[in-house]
Amino acid sequence: MLARGGPAILVEGDGRALLFDAGRGAEERLFALDAVPKMDALYLTHLHSDHTVGIPDVWLTGWLFGRKAPLRVYGPAGTATLCRSLEAAYSFDVHVRRDVDEGLPAEGVRLVAREISEGGIQREGAMRVSAFLVDHGVVKPALGYRVDLGGRSVVLSGDTRPSGNLVKFARGTDVLIHEVIAPEAERRGAAASFSREQRERVIAHHTTPEDAGRIFARVKPRLAVYSHIVPSFAMEDDLLAPTRKTYSGPLEVGEDGMVIEIGERVRVVRPKK
Repeated sequence: MLARGGPAILVEGDGRALLFDAGRGAEERLFALDAVPKMDALYLTHLHSDHTVGIPDVWLTGWLFGRKAPLRVYGPAGTATLCRSLEAAYSFDVHVRRDVDEGLPAEGVRLVAREISEGGIQREGAMRVSAFLVDHGVVKPALGYRVDLGGRSVVLSGDTRPSGNLVKFARGTDVLIHEVIAPEAERRGAAASFSREQRERVIAHHTTPEDAGRIFARVKPRLAVYSHIVPSFAMEDDLLAPTRKTYSGPLEVGEDGMVIEIGERVRVVRPKK
């Protein structure tokens, strides 16, 4: 049974819906939130396959279920090439559905790609989306994002090892959603497919719970949340105890379908089992 889907975080505000990354199962999670046709834009943190493999489903299924405007895709260098390649790969499907059979709207299947870097700021209605560089080891460039609306904010780390630049951009945020790796679980789980050297390189590209706790302690968000948990089968016990060595503030381990409402108070709604 799938423990967790791939990286994908939906941020909603001012009548807009923005998706950050599109990992495995992203479209199914969007369906559960009734957010498929109304999604306005996709923001990519970097171009690793586990963050992008869900794009065709998000793009084409959203079109099939009623999207009439182009899907805007923002991301680091290489994003435009990725989008053009997807359009070429699915050109037969698009042609048949648009020109031959269903007559779906041509604008709704367009991918409009824009490559951004640190300092890139997009306006989504009243929402302000700011990109900043993070440190994902040899994977460059890799971005994090901050979304501000009406005096409230959320910061999304993307994939990164401990980053002072993230701390700078995250100061004053209400919610910090940060990746994490459980080293011992990764060493156990990857034994069959990765060499010891490969496992250690993976661990070195991410943030351990102890280091994440240090980041949370510096940023002091109203709520810290773990997302993109590596490996996907890691349990709360693998994460919480080591985090508490360096951080004592509000903390949640994210799960698929979790909703976080940011207002006068930060409210977490867990999915029904």
